[in-house]
Amino acid sequence: MTSTYSADQIQVLEGLEAVRKRPGMYIGSTGPRGLHHLVYEVVDNSVDEALAGYCTHIEVEINPDNSVRVTDDGRGIPIDTHSKTGRSALETVMTVLHAGGKFGGGGYKVSGGLHGVGISVVNALSEWVEVTVLRDHKRYVQRYERGVPVTEVKEHSSKETQTGTSVCFKPDTKIFTTGIEFEYDTIASRLRELAYLNAGVRITLTDNRLELLKREEAKVESYCYEGGIKEYVTYMNREKQALHEDTIYVSGERNNVQVEVALQWCVDAYSDTILGFANNIRTVDGGTHLEGLKTVLTRTMNAIARKRNKIKDNEPNLGGENVREGLTGVISVKVPDPEFEGQTKTKLGNTEVRGIVDSLVGEVLTEFLDFNPNVADAILEKAIQAFKAAEAARRARDLVRRKSVLESSPLPGKLADCSSRDPEESEIFLVEGDSAGGSAKQGRDRRTQAILPLRGKILNIEKTDDAKIYKNNEIQSLITALGLGIKGEEFDPSQLRYHKVIIMTDADVDGAHIRTLLLTFFYRYQRELVDQGFIYIACPPLYKVERGRNHYYCYNEQQLQQQLAEFPDNANYTIQRFKGLGEMMPNQLWDTTMNPETRSIKRVEIEDAAEADHIFTVLMGDRVAPRRQFIEDHAPRLDITDLDI
Repeated sequence: MTSTYSADQIQVLEGLEAVRKRPGMYIGSTGPRGLHHLVYEVVDNSVDEALAGYCTHIEVEINPDNSVRVTDDGRGIPIDTHSKTGRSALETVMTVLHAGGKFGGGGYKVSGGLHGVGISVVNALSEWVEVTVLRDHKRYVQRYERGVPVTEVKEHSSKETQTGTSVCFKPDTKIFTTGIEFEYDTIASRLRELAYLNAGVRITLTDNRLELLKREEAKVESYCYEGGIKEYVTYMNREKQALHEDTIYVSGERNNVQVEVALQWCVDAYSDTILGFANNIRTVDGGTHLEGLKTVLTRTMNAIARKRNKIKDNEPNLGGENVREGLTGVISVKVPDPEFEGQTKTKLGNTEVRGIVDSLVGEVLTEFLDFNPNVADAILEKAIQAFKAAEAARRARDLVRRKSVLESSPLPGKLADCSSRDPEESEIFLVEGDSAGGSAKQGRDRRTQAILPLRGKILNIEKTDDAKIYKNNEIQSLITALGLGIKGEEFDPSQLRYHKVIIMTDADVDGAHIRTLLLTFFYRYQRELVDQGFIYIACPPLYKVERGRNHYYCYNEQQLQQQLAEFPDNANYTIQRFKGLGEMMPNQLWDTTMNPETRSIKRVEIEDAAEADHIFTVLMGDRVAPRRQFIEDHAPRLDITDLDI
């Protein structure tokens, strides 16, 4: 494969000002998410080389000083002089925002690093960066500090015939003030995802932080999947019972748009998990590719159902949510000129993609089901059962609504509502039991804070059909109080009565279980609540330390030890361990956990949807063996002999 990748293919759009002043605009935040985003931006450049057909192996190394090196065997960034900047193409790419081979000129056919801000932003937000380029039998090296070149491009002759680029960077602690320690698992999940999305590309992750790992040798993992997204679906369904053994796979290209789809339905799942990607970017807010897929699935399955006489002429069609019940799917599209909605590139906007996905998937899916009638019947039987369960659920829901109307108030009686009717400023605390509910009701700000006490443990909806969900009192209270619609319907944020739904449970095993049950409910029942950032977890203190007239709250064991270490050796102090929220006085609960000025709450975010789906299946599903294995794997220091599962 010949290449004319040179300086003239690097187009310059604007300069690099303001990145250090407003880093959040470019990487989302200066916390852990933004920190890890730096790694992804560099890796994306290497993946783009793989998409173009020039790279087969990408290596990512985390070093002891938390610098990261990303090396690929691609063509190597061009180093000849750029006609517009008068500097080398390498320096141009590293120091000019929106400069790269992704803006035309034939450098790349498709690319994930759409905005072209990647490597220059990483450079601007790093204490230092060293780039090594191998090409034309030479080695070129340049160093930058906080975005500024501190050396010229140094040329070294090399006998190596290998080509490629190596970028080593150390994030700047002046920008990332909360720390620059990388999470191995966070990076690993993204690299694994990229390997699934780019079949045959090998990605190796090495962690050289021996002291942190408490090991004598580096931790190394390598990801390479010849089966691509088919293997991804198998991986996601590894703890589920598949309805059909062979994963349905679609691959094709129309009008330079490449489409890949993998689908497998499962027996023991009541919701769907469909991951969408455009140019390797996870489109968490959906887009035209997912719309096209959902449309064609519904139309095709209804056509086959009527053809196979599973639905009679006088019967209504199956709904999309019925057809997708139990489905795990991945759709990956590669679009030459992608239009992403929003700065974070999380929704694909290209209208032409909808029709391309529809036609390609429709043809292959129809052919597959015609040749595999047993598979078609199994999927349709599950969909028809889902349709009947949804009808029963609607009847149960309508019964709840009629009952509410008769009682004159549509809201549950135990809800202590706030006076504000503006959802944006309103928040609701979900608390366990009347004791904690009493303290919370007395301590709250009645204008903006509502309290909903929940009795006992709510239903585990991971293994429950829809009809039972609507008959459960606690679930009814949740749905009604929050203003949620029916499961499977399009989420309407305008109906949501509070924009902060805060889970506030005790800091014990029962509290953790109730929190997990609530998270399972939100994740499976109305996933958009989680995806759009409406769900939070309160962080009450574990300890109160009193010394004289002063008192201190500690939220974990480490804070407690730090506080005690500050006291003189002969100090007279007392420690109170809060076992439940009900033990706290209303003013204590307000000061520590509910006051927006002083509290600490965590927003629930899904970084890795496939892993989240797997965790909910393992922890809350029907099968005992995977749960036992999970607990044993994650509690190696505990002497586990009997598990109450």
